[in-house]
Amino acid sequence: MSRILVSGASIAGPALAYWLHRYGFDVTVVEKADTIRGGGYPIDIRGTAIEVVRRMGVLPRLRDAHIDTRQISFLHPDGSPIAAVRPDTVVRGDEGSDLEIPRGDLTTILYDAVRDDVEFLFGDSIDTLDDRPDRVDVTFRGGARRSFDLVVGADGLHSYTRGLVFGPEERYHRYLGHCFAGFTMPNDLGLSHEAVTWCEPGRGAALYAVRDSDRIHGFLTFDRAEPPFDAFRDPAAQRDLVTSVFTGDGWQIPRMVEVMRAADDLFFDVVSQIRMPRWSSGRVALVGDAAYAPSFLTGQGTSLGLVGAYMLAVSLATAGDHAEAFAGYERSTRPFVEANQDLVGEGDSILFPPTAEALARRNEMLRGLTVIPAGAARPEHSALTLPGHVRS
Repeated sequence: MSRILVSGASIAGPALAYWLHRYGFDVTVVEKADTIRGGGYPIDIRGTAIEVVRRMGVLPRLRDAHIDTRQISFLHPDGSPIAAVRPDTVVRGDEGSDLEIPRGDLTTILYDAVRDDVEFLFGDSIDTLDDRPDRVDVTFRGGARRSFDLVVGADGLHSYTRGLVFGPEERYHRYLGHCFAGFTMPNDLGLSHEAVTWCEPGRGAALYAVRDSDRIHGFLTFDRAEPPFDAFRDPAAQRDLVTSVFTGDGWQIPRMVEVMRAADDLFFDVVSQIRMPRWSSGRVALVGDAAYAPSFLTGQGTSLGLVGAYMLAVSLATAGDHAEAFAGYERSTRPFVEANQDLVGEGDSILFPPTAEALARRNEMLRGLTVIPAGAARPEHSALTLPGHVRS
C-alpha cells in the first residue's frame, strides 16, 4: 500500500483523498488552517465535474446546498437599470444540471465524505521536501518528520508545494490584468437570490445575495497593468489601493469601500492563471489550482480541481508506477484543462467590459433583449469523458 501525502484540504485535496482511499492508498492530508474553512463566496460545479461528485455519492447533498441564483442585474454608473438576465446566460452553463454552492458548504461536504477514512493534520504544513529515488522525506512546520511514497500539492494558486519543487510562482503565473477585493457586508438593499453588477470602463463592482441572507458578498474589481506585488502581504496597502481606484464613484460604491476598509474577511488577489509545462517532478505532483488555475473569470476552477483529482487517482490506481501514472494523468487531463483555461475573457467581457466602446456595445446588446434567454452550455465544460470505475 503506497503512502501518499496531500497538501491542502480545500476542494481538490479532499476529493483526491477520497478517490485515493477508495483505490487502496494510505492517505494523509495536511492543512495549514486549524479546521475546514467555512464561508467564502459561491462557486460553480459544471459539466464533467457533475459526474465526479455523482460518483462520490455527494450529489444529493450538493443539490440541497444549491443556491439557485435567479438573475444578474446590470446597472448604469448612476445605478439605473440596464437589464436582468439569468446567470447561465453569462457563463453559458446548463441551468438544469450546473450547481452553485457556497465554497464553505462544498469543502465541508467533501471533508465529511472522507474524514473517517484518511488522516488529517490540521494547523500544520509542509516545510521541506526531499524527493529521493524511493520516497519523499517531509519536514512539517510543526517539527515532525515523515516519509511518503508520493506527495501531491493541492494547495491552491499560490502553492507552497509548487514553489519547493518547481521554483518561483512567477515562472508559471499568467497575470490577466485585473485585481479584485472580496468581503461580506450587510444586506441593506434587501437582495435575494440575485447578483447586481455595476461598472465603469476598467473597474466594476458586484453585490451577490446568497438566498435570503442578511449578509451579501461584495466584490470590487479593477484593471491594473502590473500586479501590485507590494500589496499582496500588506492588508493596509490593499485597502488603500482599492480606495484610490474607486474614489469619486457613485451608486453603492462609497458604502462598499467603507465596508471594505473595515472588513475582517477581506480577500484581495490578482486575476491570473497558472500555466505549467509539467505537473509532476519525481515523486511529487500537483492538482487543481496549484497546477492549472484557470482564473475565476472562467468559473471553472472548482470543476477542474474535482476532475483533476479523479483523473490523478485513477491513473495512480491503474499505472505500473508513479512515473507512468503522472504521465498518464497529464496526457489525459491537459487538453480538458487547456480548453477551459482558454475560455478566459469571454465572461468578463459581459460582466466588466474593459473600455468605453466595449461597455456601450454590451449595454446595447442587453437593452435589445426582449426575452431572458437560456445559455447554450459550453462544450468545454464537458470536454472530458471520465474513465470507468477502477476495482479497488
